[in-house]
Amino acid sequence: MIRFENVGLRYGTGREVLSDLTFSIAPHSFQFLTGPSGAGKTTLIRLLFLNLKPTRGLISIFGKDTALLRRADMPALRRRIGVVFQDFRLLDHLTTYENVALPYRVLGKDEASYRADVTDLLDWVGLGDRKHVYPPVLSGGEKQRAAIARALITKPEFLLADEPTGNVDPPLARRLLRLFLELNRLGTAVLIATHDIGLMDQLDARRMVIENGHLEIYE
Repeated sequence: MIRFENVGLRYGTGREVLSDLTFSIAPHSFQFLTGPSGAGKTTLIRLLFLNLKPTRGLISIFGKDTALLRRADMPALRRRIGVVFQDFRLLDHLTTYENVALPYRVLGKDEASYRADVTDLLDWVGLGDRKHVYPPVLSGGEKQRAAIARALITKPEFLLADEPTGNVDPPLARRLLRLFLELNRLGTAVLIATHDIGLMDQLDARRMVIENGHLEIYE
């Protein structure tokens, strides 16, 4: 599904932020990405989501060399990747339902074609009774679940979650982890970037550890 070969990234003429990254992410797989603050986790997520281009090396996503992609090809490829951002990125003037439905609205789809999907997904993440509420009224945990629902609405093949449990208490963190595991069982590959050692210890899953711009993988 995703392959990195000897990937390096530097900004300007400075030293490399990421160096010699070589790994692959298989379909239906589950993995954690971790490392100290400033180690490069968010930069790697931006590479995976095609928001950055590497300085050197090969990145192949869904069989396509990203260096050869035309700008017109990017949106369709990105739609196959869901991203849960650390800061939620919900729009305060839209209800929970409207935020989750936004990717379909951007595509110009008729609401009748996705209304049931949005409602079912909100029920799945436990927000069925909050669909008409605006983000400023939601708790941090509810915003996180709304952000997860929005990332999943287009049924991505790969989900990236950047610190999805960073602003919630341990019981809710466990609940969110169960959502990600259920999603993975349904066939979506999942990568969770986290500092939460306790969260990772709950699951025997692959760990990708970034430190000083280099990656170590523990299967």
